[in-house]
Amino acid sequence: MRIAIASDHAAIDLRQQLIAHLERSGHQVDDLGCDEGQRVDYPDYAGAAAGAVLAGGADKAVLLCGTGIGMSIAANKVVGIRAALVHDVTTARLAGEHNAANVLCIGARVVGPLVAAECLDAWLGAAFDPRHQRRLDKVAAME
Repeated sequence: MRIAIASDHAAIDLRQQLIAHLERSGHQVDDLGCDEGQRVDYPDYAGAAAGAVLAGGADKAVLLCGTGIGMSIAANKVVGIRAALVHDVTTARLAGEHNAANVLCIGARVVGPLVAAECLDAWLGAAFDPRHQRRLDKVAAME
């Protein structure tokens, strides 16, 4: 799977660790930044990753910031994006199964690297349950 990943300055270390984890798992990773030593604005990176998913350059995206909240708010402003902020394996798995989340958001100050990697694996391995499609259609109608 092709995964776009981006972070702000608060989550550079976690981003690097998750890139290595994804590559070891056989995924193709597009690192959209940010670079070390920069203080950046998370909406710029959320928009770039969401755009990659919508344009078909990535199958899914991972967004990281201090809490994950800012990235999830920004990504969900993009029509067609379903970004889920997760803190554990259960919410990550259900983001895929129930919500067909195409973007996963994690807070580097909230979730450690081991749990973050487990969340990624759970989300990427989750199959959408079609019984939830009616709800997704209602959400899409709100866009």
